[in-house]
Amino acid sequence: MPRPTARVLTLLELLQSGGTRTVAELADRLGVEGRTVRRYVNQLIDLDVPVESVRGRYGGYRLAPGYRLPPLMLSDDEALAVLLGLVAGRRAGLTTTEHTASETASAKIRRVLPKHIAHRLDTLLEALAFTDQPGEFDAADAEVLLTIADAVRHRRPVSIRYTDGDGRRSERTLHAYGIVAHAGRWYVTGKDAQIGEDRTFRLDRIADARALPGSFEAPVGPAPAQRVLSGFATAEYRHEVILRIHGTVGQIRAHLPASVASLEEHEPVAGEDRATERWLRVHLRAERLDWLPPVLASLDRPFVIERPDELRDLVTALADRLTSYARQA
Repeated sequence: MPRPTARVLTLLELLQSGGTRTVAELADRLGVEGRTVRRYVNQLIDLDVPVESVRGRYGGYRLAPGYRLPPLMLSDDEALAVLLGLVAGRRAGLTTTEHTASETASAKIRRVLPKHIAHRLDTLLEALAFTDQPGEFDAADAEVLLTIADAVRHRRPVSIRYTDGDGRRSERTLHAYGIVAHAGRWYVTGKDAQIGEDRTFRLDRIADARALPGSFEAPVGPAPAQRVLSGFATAEYRHEVILRIHGTVGQIRAHLPASVASLEEHEPVAGEDRATERWLRVHLRAERLDWLPPVLASLDRPFVIERPDELRDLVTALADRLTSYARQA
């Protein structure tokens, strides 16, 4: 059961959301009686919070106009969460009409942080990349996130304890290239030193991260975000699908994004616009094929299935069903 102090703070949060709150509404939200609400209001008034009493049928309590919160005290994890939220909001286009608001808010938070925390947060933001699919992100351990970001910046190996999707646990040495936010999850991409291959790991599956001595050379080639997308598109699944689709890159990508499929684009001939419709080869891998026929139908572009034959049968079956439905009276 929440303590009285916690309820008083909850009452302040409710009043700060704006408007007039009735005693009955506040009592219900706080799980107390009406007289207890009045006592909590008096405690806020004793703390110089300007709570006004509104009389009448729709009366209750509200905060006086112009009231501002006192200075906030944020823990390291809270400061990290706020800054990442501001950055993700800008990246996703979730900004107010005052475009500088998120930037000034970030600057104010950084200004009051202890230097060592501010340095670690700046390191994380330098190591962070976003794909074109922002979302509400799964929780990642703040210490793991900051440790890996530091390893990315200084090109140091890092030891991680990882649990894969099947529940298998392992300890790996990773040469981390970057941290990527994609489709609601955090990922780190880099070379797994034990197998000598590039890998991508979900941060919420990393239980611990520890910096190791030494260093490694910065890789050449695609940026971390592109490595993550390419990894998803070429992951080892049951079916390898190769298509030829006549259309523009934009038309195809609207239905088959880079995290799902890779495109073989040919340089346009002299004078040809890249947006011109042309035949493009599409490669993707899938565990199941049943989702692909509706996607190809929604593309509404000419296409050729090079492989597998099973997909051709599924597309034909879908076309037969749609024809049957269309002929029904």
